Amino acid sequence: MSYTHETVTLTRDVIGVLIPAGTRVELPEGADATITQALGGSYTLEVQGHLFRLDGKDADAIGKTPDSAPTLAEGAGEEEVAAAIRAQLETVYDPEIPINIVELGLIYDCRLEPTDDHGWNLKVEMTLTAPGCGMGDILVADVKTKVQQVPTLRSAEVELVFDPPWTKDMMSDAAKLQAGFL
Repeated sequence: MSYTHETVTLTRDVIGVLIPAGTRVELPEGADATITQALGGSYTLEVQGHLFRLDGKDADAIGKTPDSAPTLAEGAGEEEVAAAIRAQLETVYDPEIPINIVELGLIYDCRLEPTDDHGWNLKVEMTLTAPGCGMGDILVADVKTKVQQVPTLRSAEVELVFDPPWTKDMMSDAAKLQAGFL
């Protein structure tokens, strides 16, 4: 986890996501930005007084290197694949809360099903801290992108659910401590 206030200049046009609205905005080459948070391979940038989420695949636009994909040993079994998926889920952060979605308690279910070709299909049910969050589609897409990097995963379905409603009681003790709830 990294908090920073590093000022950078965008080296190319790039799409940022306005926080918390979730609107995609083109940020122009040459714009000055301050990196306020760098977590899980994505970045929160302040540009002209507004916060934007920058996807890790665009890290080069701010002079950073994108994270590498996870690896698995040859013949890895279900436990190893599940551990790799969890590790990937732990790299997904709400852009406003510096705690990963697993620790926040946003993952309700994560099921692996074997495929005929010795791979896996994945189904994830997740929620948001607030049902009207404009970043919901962005977080769902981030989850899908991250888990699809796990070798042997053939497909990933990510469903956003709101039952039961999320409460801070669903957070891990570590997350509660970090958020100041303990």
